[in-house]
Amino acid sequence: MRRIAILVGTLLAGQAFAADLLTIYREALIQDSTYAGAKAQYIGTQERLPQARALLLPNINFGAGTHYNEVNADYPNNPALPSGRFNFYDYNYGVNVTQPLYRRQNDAIYEQAKVQVRQAQNQLSAANQDLITRVAQSYFDVLLARVNLSTIRSQKSAVAEQLEQAKRNFIVGTATITDSREAQARYDLVVAQELVSENDLEVKTRALELIVGKPVGNLAGLGAPVTLNPPEPADMGTWVEQAYQSSLQIALARQNVEIAAQEIRKADAGNYPTLDAVGSLTDNYASNSVIGIRSDLRSLIVGVQLNIPLYQGGGISSRVREAVAGQERARQDLENARRTVAQQTREAFLGVTSGLGQIKALRQAVGSTTLQLE
Repeated sequence: MRRIAILVGTLLAGQAFAADLLTIYREALIQDSTYAGAKAQYIGTQERLPQARALLLPNINFGAGTHYNEVNADYPNNPALPSGRFNFYDYNYGVNVTQPLYRRQNDAIYEQAKVQVRQAQNQLSAANQDLITRVAQSYFDVLLARVNLSTIRSQKSAVAEQLEQAKRNFIVGTATITDSREAQARYDLVVAQELVSENDLEVKTRALELIVGKPVGNLAGLGAPVTLNPPEPADMGTWVEQAYQSSLQIALARQNVEIAAQEIRKADAGNYPTLDAVGSLTDNYASNSVIGIRSDLRSLIVGVQLNIPLYQGGGISSRVREAVAGQERARQDLENARRTVAQQTREAFLGVTSGLGQIKALRQAVGSTTLQLE
């Protein structure tokens, strides 16, 4: 993002234009729906860390209930027990506590969540870089379309003057009707080109307004002269190595490999035992019973609970193999990202160097044309 900001700053010719471009960018930060969606995704992904941390903390539940009971009791083989109809109510309430002591999958989920949060930060930074690029590209597209329209209108004025001259020459007999019709054809062609340029300017302006979310009005153009410096250092390999270290695309792919590694650990955790500390405090009260006795029972239970998986039908092994394949895919995506970034960096380097040479040649052509005009 810093390099893009420096590039944009290099292209700006004056403080006024820089302010205008910054104004458009600041509006886009607020209004652009693509960046707003990336920001919302970042905020949502941040919640994965407290969710994963919750799996390591105690789980406390409170439960309560009350019931009305109507029971008809008859004990023909045991006359010592009371028979008849019993109407009574009961209630119960209690607190249950579970504290995970050893759950391998919870540790993997927590480590995975930390990587996902870092990845979300890089994704938001990538979205910000993309916004800067889209704003600058759309801004310059509008400026270029405006210059093209101005050029076409200048040509239209010149061709119109030639058309009038051809008509006058035809009237006085120094030109043929063919000359006049050729001048009219050139004028009609320029009019058609003007309509195309006007439509192109409107389309480019609407594209910029789509990013900003409102009409942009008049935009300041480039000042003169514009100073463009060559890349420093002037070594393509150095820029490629720097891209390996700072590219968000590579960082995201590398984090996908880390997430896939934790996914293997999480899947393999199904083969390991789990150990929890458990406790409960309950109170059960009944105003009567089928034997005619009221009860009020309070109990406190504290202990540990061990669960050892013995056989899960081969599902755990299958999930591990799936996770291993996912990690291999992430590694290949990382290698592809490295190659893509290297190629893009080389293309950008060559584009900048050749573009500077083209600008120099065009400036010389402008100078030569000016002398010719004089």
